[in-house]
Amino acid sequence: MITGYVLRKNEYHDSVFLMRVAKRISEQKGILQAVLFMGTEKNKGVLAEVGFTSAEIAAATPSDLILAVKADRQQNLSAVLENINQWLHAEAGGGTASAIRNLDEALARQPLSNLAVISVPGAYAAREAEKALERGLNVFLFSDNVPVESERSLKEYARKRGLIVMGPDCGTAIIGGVGVGFANVVRRGPIGVIGASGTGIQEFTTLVHRAGSGISHAIGTGSRDLADALGGISMLSALDALDADLPTKAIAIISKPPGPMALANLVPRILKCPKPVVVCFLGLKKELAHANIRYQIARTLDEAAALAVQAVTGNLKSSFSANSSRFQALILKERTGMNPDQQYIRGIFAGGTFCYQAQQVLKEAGLAAYSNAPIEGNSKLPDPLRSKEHTLVDMGADEFTAGRPHPMMDSRLRRERLIAEAQDPQVATILLDFILGFNSSPDPAGELAPAIAEAKREAKKLGGYLSVVASVCGTDEDPQGLRQQVARLEDEGVAVFLSSSQAAQFCALMVARLKEDTDVQ
Repeated sequence: MITGYVLRKNEYHDSVFLMRVAKRISEQKGILQAVLFMGTEKNKGVLAEVGFTSAEIAAATPSDLILAVKADRQQNLSAVLENINQWLHAEAGGGTASAIRNLDEALARQPLSNLAVISVPGAYAAREAEKALERGLNVFLFSDNVPVESERSLKEYARKRGLIVMGPDCGTAIIGGVGVGFANVVRRGPIGVIGASGTGIQEFTTLVHRAGSGISHAIGTGSRDLADALGGISMLSALDALDADLPTKAIAIISKPPGPMALANLVPRILKCPKPVVVCFLGLKKELAHANIRYQIARTLDEAAALAVQAVTGNLKSSFSANSSRFQALILKERTGMNPDQQYIRGIFAGGTFCYQAQQVLKEAGLAAYSNAPIEGNSKLPDPLRSKEHTLVDMGADEFTAGRPHPMMDSRLRRERLIAEAQDPQVATILLDFILGFNSSPDPAGELAPAIAEAKREAKKLGGYLSVVASVCGTDEDPQGLRQQVARLEDEGVAVFLSSSQAAQFCALMVARLKEDTDVQ
């Protein structure tokens, strides 16, 4: 193995674009790893961890671009490093290049704009967001590594001006029918949603779409907004905005459990809302006190979507039934051929919220699971690279994405983990998630399908049968096409569900049946 790098001074590129380019480079012949970063201190630390150190890299600034590559031979390494301009060209169909260089020029071109999308290194993000707020623009702040003090200052300033800061580290929004970041194609309609999680918003909006309703706006807040250090500032601002928005007839709030102070700020405001509100705080143990029938609590994203649709249509979509004949037949089919040693679930997730919700579903079924991102009551995985008993792993966590594209864009690490799990004779089922939409992989099912087939063959060699269960988050209008992705997975013998909660429930019930069969024997 040989390594090399190229550093380009004062050449900034968006992080999503860089992840996609790094994926394309990684797929080239003889390339073992490709890292494409701006020269922030955090990124330089990641480069050092994967073996790239030099005085030049140490001196790089957040405005400098670094391409670091590991290859099997010099010829393949040179082919990449000597053609960096080719790799940095925008992908075909990615839109036309713009000569606009700053906010003033952009507003001169589009003076009626009311939203600025900011994705610059964290060291500069707060200042750019402040400039946008000063010009009367709401802010979608994709950048991360923004100090919490700066986040609070920005959000307090925005709230005083009747504006919203979505982020930092905001992955998804849909504003007036236009998706921002990682979003799906869903119809417009009467339901507004506020979420601290990007994949949680994606799941909710696609469930609403497939139920026949639509989304007025989906407002992301960033993952820290409901921590006590922030107190839910953007969540409150978003609730005010949707409350005042005439086309919005019902509101859903989706998040992991808030901090106690943030929750104390939020509940009184929810109770004052004249519109129906559905609240889904995944993993929250205690019920929230409420004083009117317009305020409902959901345990899962499925339930939240169903209740929101009911609020605007009067009809409650038939809920998922584990006792249906189709479901029972599928359990019987998937456990046929398994041997008595097969008893564990292994979840390999691209979406952090889906990993979190699956842990909740299993826990409520009496199954504790290890995880690199455990919910309260579960155990932390000692080594995130090695599973133990029931294990649910968030492959989008920092320990897996350092120096690599996010698994929503690149399935390489998930492919490797899938094969490794299949070689454990005690594994009964592998649980996967597939997330469609803008900026995700153009063919997530196709990327993992060969590995699924190989994993099933590995289990057969061990004298058993491996059940692979998947959820697919998306719509038929997404670039990848929901039906095409489902069909590709079913061709490989995957049991496919159209929500992460249902897929997790299926796994829990199947393992319970396996235990019953073993006890009877």
